[in-house]
Amino acid sequence: MLAAVLVARAAAAQPAPATASLSDQLAAKFQQTLDGLARTSAGVLGVSVIDLTSGRRWDVNGTTVFPQGSAIKVSLLIELFRRADATELALTDRVTLTAADRTGGSSLLQYFSDGGSALSLHDLAVPMIVLSDNTATNLLIDAVGLAQVNATMASLGLANTKFRRKMIRPAEQVENENISTPREAADLMARLSRCDVPLTKASCAEVTRLLELPKGGSFREAIPASVPVAWKPGSLDGVSTAWGLVKVDGAPYAIAVMVTYGDATAADVVRAVSAAAYHHFAQVAGATGLGARVPPALIKKPGR
Repeated sequence: MLAAVLVARAAAAQPAPATASLSDQLAAKFQQTLDGLARTSAGVLGVSVIDLTSGRRWDVNGTTVFPQGSAIKVSLLIELFRRADATELALTDRVTLTAADRTGGSSLLQYFSDGGSALSLHDLAVPMIVLSDNTATNLLIDAVGLAQVNATMASLGLANTKFRRKMIRPAEQVENENISTPREAADLMARLSRCDVPLTKASCAEVTRLLELPKGGSFREAIPASVPVAWKPGSLDGVSTAWGLVKVDGAPYAIAVMVTYGDATAADVVRAVSAAAYHHFAQVAGATGLGARVPPALIKKPGR
């Protein structure tokens, strides 16, 4: 309910100039909605959205550095598969869980017995993404190294996307928070969508499949269950984030949403942004430049 109220308030902005093209007017209305959400929501909002068909982009605080919570784990997942593709490790390598590995927060593995189970690196990635399991995440950090994750992100031009500490390290959080910007996070999801990352096509497909595994969260709740979404949420006290690749038929988009200095409504703000983005791209899907509805397959894509 609160998300719907936030979207309604944001949509009350002035309309785009009538001299703009129809598609530009619709795009301007979407930007105004995002700007309105930034003005009316508690905390500071960052958003970056990329139309994967046209390349058009919408930003709010796009280059501002935000804390990421568990959304940063997308970069670790990509690095894990890059190292496997380079034969520097094998996804079948097994790690025995011990009491020393147990990490609090969102972790099922912390309740496993000391030395009672051994999981492959691939299978550790599953609870890391689906449950945001911090024990699994820290074991994968041990396997690939934080410096290597950051070096790969930097090689992609994502210099502000940095994994600077393990999970659940309050003493390190003050000076070494895991960070990114809305533009860089959305760029990474867009690059993954076209496999413009240092992975094989098979690894791109598996990384995307893992990110599409069912998980709860406000970002996903705003999108119909029939629409595939590859995404990862994150949260800290006062922080709510989501990096996503939303596969609307005929109008896919990449998106990053970040809220900081937030209150109890931070997740509702993420939900409101996600709802606004889905609404915009659902309008665009299957529409001509004049807004008429036709089968998506008949829409001419840029460059064709």
